[in-house]
Amino acid sequence: MLSREPSYGSDPSGLISGFMFRPGRPGLPMDSRAAGSWLRGEAPADAGFAWLHFNLANTATERWLRNHLGEEADDFFDALHEGSRSTRIEFAHNALIAVVNDVLYDFDFEPSQISTLWMYVDQRTVITARLQPLRSIDRLRAAVRGGETFVSTVALLVHLLRDQADVLVQIVRSGTQRVDEVEDTLLADRPGRGRALLGSLRRVLVRLRRLLAPEPGALFRLLNQPPDWIPEEDVQELRHSTEEFSAVLADTAALQERIKLLQEEIAAKVNEETNRSVFVLTMVTVMALPINLIAGLLGMNVGGIPLAEHPEGFWIVVGVIASATLLAAVWVFRQRRDED
Repeated sequence: MLSREPSYGSDPSGLISGFMFRPGRPGLPMDSRAAGSWLRGEAPADAGFAWLHFNLANTATERWLRNHLGEEADDFFDALHEGSRSTRIEFAHNALIAVVNDVLYDFDFEPSQISTLWMYVDQRTVITARLQPLRSIDRLRAAVRGGETFVSTVALLVHLLRDQADVLVQIVRSGTQRVDEVEDTLLADRPGRGRALLGSLRRVLVRLRRLLAPEPGALFRLLNQPPDWIPEEDVQELRHSTEEFSAVLADTAALQERIKLLQEEIAAKVNEETNRSVFVLTMVTVMALPINLIAGLLGMNVGGIPLAEHPEGFWIVVGVIASATLLAAVWVFRQRRDED
């Protein structure tokens, strides 16, 4: 049974959207009843494969999936509860288990706005599950609604990986623009304005690289010994999408290195300004020291204060203070020159 997909959120089973694909034809929406029939093997004779997208925030989702997928998908459920969420694609029980990290739909360069998508892919079914709305999966759903066709489940997976790479390219471009603005403020001698922004950008890029970089061992084994049901052209497309993704990650690393250099330059400028301020404060303190000492000595109410009865005593004391202050200033400047 095919039906209209839910317009918002997920249905009681946790299904956000479902599509059935026939060869050369756009995907047709499926509801949870049709999805259950599909997973039980009750499908039209001309059906190709189905894509079911679930919301893990719905407490009924995992229970519904366990009831319909059976023990063959235990590795998929193990991945849902693993502590490690690094991007990877593994082969288990004649199916692909993928953990894909993506950014939230309203991503604004915050580390907390990176979330995970779990995938179960076999010859006739693609199941995706997430906790929060993700940008790449929404791009894929928009493409399916727009009438794009897919010949296999792996072709859908490749499209998702490329969408993810496109999203990462947009993040790198936006990050580069922000770094350019910080660099302009640095050239304008206003380094303090971009320090917090650079720190936030660098934290986000570090986390993106750590989570998005595919685990090379599992991917290498998959590409060299793929399952029999994956056509050779799909293996090549998967390899190409992985190479494209690696190129984007290299751009991310380059941007991260640029941010690091800017942070070091800003730190050097701030340190220079701090040293200059400390030098000025030292100058004021040293130059004020003679007058403070002499004023303290002459201000004591004891007998025998020199020059107390001398008619030029005031000017003599002024001369002594000026000479001592000048000598102190010369000494400080020489010390500064020797340090430089």
